[in-house]
Amino acid sequence: MQDNETESELARDFQNVWHPCTQHKDFETIKPLMVERADGVYLFDRQGKRYLDAISSWWVNLLGHNHPRLNAALNSQLEKMAHVMFAGITHQPAIDLASSLIKASAENLSKVFFSDNGSTSIEVALKMSLQYWQQTGKKNKTRFIYLKGGYHGETLGALSVCGLDIFRNKFEKVLSDNIEVEGPDCFRCPYGLNRDSCSAECFEPMEKALEKKNIAGVIVEPLVQGAAGMKIYPPVYLKKLQSACESHSVHLIFDEIAVAFGRTGSLFVSRQHDIRPTFLCLSKGITSGYLPLAVTLTTEEIYSAFYDDYNNWKMFIHSHSYSANPLACSVANETLAIICQKDFMSRLTPKIKLMKELGQQIAEDSRWCGEFRQEGMIAALELVKNKDSKQPFPIEDRVGYKVYLEALKRGVFLRPLGDVIYFIPPLVISEEEITTMMKTARECMAVVLD
Repeated sequence: MQDNETESELARDFQNVWHPCTQHKDFETIKPLMVERADGVYLFDRQGKRYLDAISSWWVNLLGHNHPRLNAALNSQLEKMAHVMFAGITHQPAIDLASSLIKASAENLSKVFFSDNGSTSIEVALKMSLQYWQQTGKKNKTRFIYLKGGYHGETLGALSVCGLDIFRNKFEKVLSDNIEVEGPDCFRCPYGLNRDSCSAECFEPMEKALEKKNIAGVIVEPLVQGAAGMKIYPPVYLKKLQSACESHSVHLIFDEIAVAFGRTGSLFVSRQHDIRPTFLCLSKGITSGYLPLAVTLTTEEIYSAFYDDYNNWKMFIHSHSYSANPLACSVANETLAIICQKDFMSRLTPKIKLMKELGQQIAEDSRWCGEFRQEGMIAALELVKNKDSKQPFPIEDRVGYKVYLEALKRGVFLRPLGDVIYFIPPLVISEEEITTMMKTARECMAVVLD
């Protein structure tokens, strides 16, 4: 029950605020959650009720809300300088962060370009790739290959390599002419193979697309296609992709915005599987959800193509007012310091195992769960109308949304992707809290569907 003050504030919200990815007509009957504060893995409303943040506030929170070490890093930097432009000026937090990222990432990456959100880190990679080919005598290389179901942000350049119609179809007429290929779909594998033992037979469409002469680069979300419903595919696909890109002299762009910094059980997917992307895009968890920040890492070869006398105009003309914001860089440095502690990743192992056990049990017991899938600390339950045929529910049934509403009643904040109930909690979640999160999802599925 909302108090009068909260009701008044929610009315002002409805009158003045336009929320992202939201149909506001829903707010006529179901009001948004009014969060007053957050601590650890919990959000608290004005009445003091707490909600387990099972999706890390849009996948950004690694270390829990209101973390004392991150608060201290932010306050320490605030006493020195909040912001300064980054063209012709540098500062210690940015230098330290760039050095740490290069040390921790794939060995071929040696330069860091700062921006301020995931979409812009993608834009930077696309523009760097295109300009590189122009400045090295291969001006015909102007198109990018992307996967069906791939998501890389919502600015127009990023949308031009988006494989989800819900994001791009209204803007199709102004998007660049890039190439979509069928990618891995392990749940509905057309070859009838198992994700854990296949040889990425589904790589064939990508192989054919790479034969075109005008390809500048390929962009993928490695291992997990997030917005597509946490679709998980095997690393053998990435191994094949790297080899093919090298053979065809094509840039490989890894979008690790959602999967880096421990989400898959390691710091970076590319480093974990010994893959050398030409560009590595990072954001989201880089500041553990404290402030907007993004980076695009690339190679010395790319950087060298922009290094010349000023009057030859080969520099990279791209900027953001808040590039390398000192506050954000300071929090990012502390975030990295925490997750790079010797035992941090190893402490995730029992949590990953518990999520797997509980998720597999739900999938086995529920006649509505088509698949449980997991990669590290990312897990998902895909709900289907028919388990044998894998037939989805009609969109108008809004099954996932109903599960979300039931979970709110029980103090768990889930935000499904369609009818995929997914879990990407802060890495500091306890095993007891994981049990609560998974059992609550199971209860809510039963209430809605049984």
